[in-house]
Amino acid sequence: MDTINIIDAKNHVDQEVKIGVWLTNKRSSGKIAFLQLRDGTAYFQGVVVKSVVGEELFKMAKELRQEESFYVTGTIHEDARSHFGYEIEISGIEKVGASEDYPITPKEHGVDFLMDHRHLWLRSKKQFAIMKIRNEMIRATYEFFNRNGFIKIDAPILTGSAPEGTTELFHTKYFDRDAYLSQSGQLYEEAGAMAYGKVFSFGPTFRAEKSKTRRHLIEFWMIEPEMAFMHQEQSLEIQERYVAFLVQGVLDNCQYELKLLNRDPKVLEKYTKLPYPRISYDEAIKMLQDSGKFGDLEWGVDFGSPEETYLAEHFQLPVFVMNYPKAIKPFYMKPHPTRDDVVICADLLAPEGYGEIIGGSERAVDPQYLTEQIKKAGLNEADYEWYLDLRRYGSVPHAGFGLGLERAITWITGEEHIRESIPFPRLLNRIYP
Repeated sequence: MDTINIIDAKNHVDQEVKIGVWLTNKRSSGKIAFLQLRDGTAYFQGVVVKSVVGEELFKMAKELRQEESFYVTGTIHEDARSHFGYEIEISGIEKVGASEDYPITPKEHGVDFLMDHRHLWLRSKKQFAIMKIRNEMIRATYEFFNRNGFIKIDAPILTGSAPEGTTELFHTKYFDRDAYLSQSGQLYEEAGAMAYGKVFSFGPTFRAEKSKTRRHLIEFWMIEPEMAFMHQEQSLEIQERYVAFLVQGVLDNCQYELKLLNRDPKVLEKYTKLPYPRISYDEAIKMLQDSGKFGDLEWGVDFGSPEETYLAEHFQLPVFVMNYPKAIKPFYMKPHPTRDDVVICADLLAPEGYGEIIGGSERAVDPQYLTEQIKKAGLNEADYEWYLDLRRYGSVPHAGFGLGLERAITWITGEEHIRESIPFPRLLNRIYP
C-alpha cells in the first residue's frame, strides 16, 4: 500500500492508500461519517461507513476533533461533486496528535482574532490557496528571469543610505554609526547591472510608513530587475511580459486554488494579452479632470487609490502611466530630454481597484546631475559616492523596475486586503505573531 499526498489522489483511483492528515471539519449520521481532511497539499473528503468498518472505528471517526492529526487508510474514488474531484473511503484510522478546543472554529471570526491566530489561520482553505499561488508566483519569477538571461544579485538589508529619501526608513544602529533597513535593493542592483548586464534581486524591504490602507505592508517582498544598455521602452516590454508570465503561471498551475478562492480564470486570461496600454501622466491628469469625479485635481499631484482605480478601470487592463512630474519622484530617475518638469518613468496600475504593482524608470547617467539631485533631496553626498562611481566608470543607458510581490498576489487572487498575501504580515499596529 502506497503512502501518498492528497494532491496525488488522481493517480490512485480505486487503489488502497495511506495518507497523513488533519481534520478540518466533520458531520455524521447514524450510519456514515464525513470527514473533511487536509494534508498541506489539498483538501478532500473522507467517508466512513459504519456497516463496513464496524462500531469501534466508526465511533473513533465521530469523536475526532478539529485539527487532530492522524493517518487514514482507504480506497480513493472519484467525486465529481467536489472542487477537488476525489475522496477516500476510509477503512482505518491511526491517531497521531490530539487537538483540544481549536480556537478557529467553522463559525465567522473577526479579522483581529484571525490575525492574532495567524499561525493557525494559515491552515484554512483560503489562506492555503493564497499561499500556494504566492509560491507559484515566486517559482515563475525565477523561471522568467533565468530564461531571459538575468542573474540574481542579493542586495543588503542593512544600508547606510536611502534610495527614496529618509522619511520612511527604519533606523537602527550599526555599531557606532547609523544604518537603515532597506526600502529597496535598486541602487545595489544598478551596480550589479554594470557588472553583469541583467540582474535582479528578490528580498524583503521595509517602509516606515504609517499607513493603514488595504494596499500597504510595513515589511514586504520586492522583485527588482536592473538592465544595462536599455532604455525605458525596452524595460516596459520586459515588465509586461513578466506580469503576463506570472498570471499565466497561476492559470497553468493553480486552477484548484483559483476554484477555492472563487477567482474566475477568464478574468485573469485577459491580463495575459499584450501589449498593455500606455498613457502619459499628462493624459492621465486630463482623463481624471474630464471625468468630473476628482474635484480640482491639478497637474503635479501624485495619484492615490481612487485615481489609480479609475485609470485602470477605464482600460479594464493593467495600464502604464508614464513620465510623472520630477518633483514627486526619487532623485535617480533620468530627466526627460525635452522637458524639465518630468522624468522618464512609469507605474503599472492593476485593474479591479488594486493600483500600482510596478514602479520603474530609466536611470540618470550624468554624475553632475545626480549630485545636484542628491543635494536637492537633502541627502548626504558622501553616502552616495559609490553610486556616483557607477556613472564615472563606463556608464551606459540603463533601466529597471520593482514589483511588489504582495500587491501582485492580492490582485491576481482577487483578495480584498494585502495582509492575506504574506504568511505573517507586519502592519502599523501588528508585529505578533
